[in-house]
Amino acid sequence: MRPDPFYRPLLMNRLLPLLLVVLLAGAPLRAHADPFAYVPNEKSGTLTLIDVASDQVAGEIRAGTKPRGLVASNDGRTLYVSDQPNNALLIVDVAQRRTIGRIDLGESPEGVGISPDGIWAVVAVELTNSVSFVDTRTNVIAFSIKTEGKNPEHAVFSPDGRWLYVSAEEADSVDVIDVSQRKQVRSIKVGARPRGMAFTPDGKRAYVACELADTVYAIDVSSHKVLATIRAGTRVNGVTMHPSGRAVYVSNGGDGTVMAISVPEDKVTATIAVGKRPWNMAITPDGAKLYVANGRSNSVSVIDTARASVLREIPVGELPWGVLVR
Repeated sequence: MRPDPFYRPLLMNRLLPLLLVVLLAGAPLRAHADPFAYVPNEKSGTLTLIDVASDQVAGEIRAGTKPRGLVASNDGRTLYVSDQPNNALLIVDVAQRRTIGRIDLGESPEGVGISPDGIWAVVAVELTNSVSFVDTRTNVIAFSIKTEGKNPEHAVFSPDGRWLYVSAEEADSVDVIDVSQRKQVRSIKVGARPRGMAFTPDGKRAYVACELADTVYAIDVSSHKVLATIRAGTRVNGVTMHPSGRAVYVSNGGDGTVMAISVPEDKVTATIAVGKRPWNMAITPDGAKLYVANGRSNSVSVIDTARASVLREIPVGELPWGVLVR
């Protein structure tokens, strides 16, 4: 018997909530609604979780002995963390807030990168002078690529995933890996002890902090050549790009400051005092707040990027190495 037309709207009103429940039950849920900042604390062996909406510490996760490099899977459910003394890449479940696996690597893994498509988690392995490519679908090392430069620190993909730039601390160079060819194709000479790196969103430029040269190098990605040099503070280290591509931020570990540099003018537009030995940093997706790990202050400084001023300082674990916002 077909329902009377008068009752059809009433029937639909009852069925719609049930239909929504069924649809939501079959849909993947995000690990959390708002971004979190994850801070690897070297000496504490933990990850501090900061709620970005309130800037309050929301928890802590045990993460090996000396966590350093940190990336997230594209769905935000999994973290990959380098554990330097144990020569491993740890797999952390965000929802469970615990380590659920490990991948054995070469000696002294450092920076970790993630490809734009989320397939590859890469780890710069210092003592073997190589970069390991981990397939995130299987959590198995698919292959490794030797670098010409010694002591690779960071490994960062270009936005299109074509290039992987690797900073080689002891070679004063940036090694360029062609991802599709799975080999190094170029070496870019920069200043002494290159550390942090970041690409502009359009992939046309890359910025590299050279710690012992107190200089930031702007690189033309199409030619893999240096375009400009920008004088920074003492022991410049971390590099983070604003999502708009109009500014890049660098941390000066010796000065306890963060500099804002305009792009493409390559001019310092602001210098902001933060904690002791600021290191690696991360920015929110909207570009409103920059989170800076202060290694010697055991804190994270939160910078209002529009006002170029510190909003607050958040206590974390001992010797924070960097920040991931996800």
